[in-house]
Amino acid sequence: MVELTTQERAALDRLEERERALKRSMTLQRENDRANEIYILRRGTMMSSVLLHDGSRQILRFHFAGDLLAVSNIIYGDATETITALTDCVVCPFERTALSTVMLEHPRIAALILVYNQIERAALTDRLAALGRTSAKARVAAMLIEIRNRMRTLDRSVSTSFVLGLTQEEIGDATGLTAVHVNRMLRQLEDEGLIAREAGRVEFLNERGLTRSANFVDRYAGLDLGWLPARL
Repeated sequence: MVELTTQERAALDRLEERERALKRSMTLQRENDRANEIYILRRGTMMSSVLLHDGSRQILRFHFAGDLLAVSNIIYGDATETITALTDCVVCPFERTALSTVMLEHPRIAALILVYNQIERAALTDRLAALGRTSAKARVAAMLIEIRNRMRTLDRSVSTSFVLGLTQEEIGDATGLTAVHVNRMLRQLEDEGLIAREAGRVEFLNERGLTRSANFVDRYAGLDLGWLPARL
């Protein structure tokens, strides 16, 4: 973890001065809309997705509190993805010029944004490789582990049992599977004694076996941040 200075925290707080509340299923931005704002997700869970030519949806990432959203709006005038609230959410919008000022005054924050985007790039690369090269069971298993791990970064009390908060259709749109196929894979993971499910809650019964089945790599672990600019 990187400990921010008082000045760096104050600069980030200024980016969160405005708030916008969204109810579940509301859209924050739509793909191809004009966009010049970036967002910090303060509370709730969201997803980013794109609409494919055949009308199907591909979910790119699930987002949790503290995530930076719509970062591509830094360089594109039109939104490259649709961002939708999966729960009731609060986001903090700010314009590109505000981010430019923060980066100029606080180079470590600029470097940390680069780090964040490289983590996202690596995770998306893993997802792309999984879509083309791994089994349906591995994709679903990896999704469960990823969601649990992201929840645990926000709440250390989250361990092997957690509320998934996703429909089988949403899992399918993220893994390239139909909802029926997702249901079949979840039941297979249960039958193999890797997970248990009850009332929307998932429990890892054999986390080592589940990780092995998923070919999962935790991209938030093993970071080397020794190169970051020195604290001012």
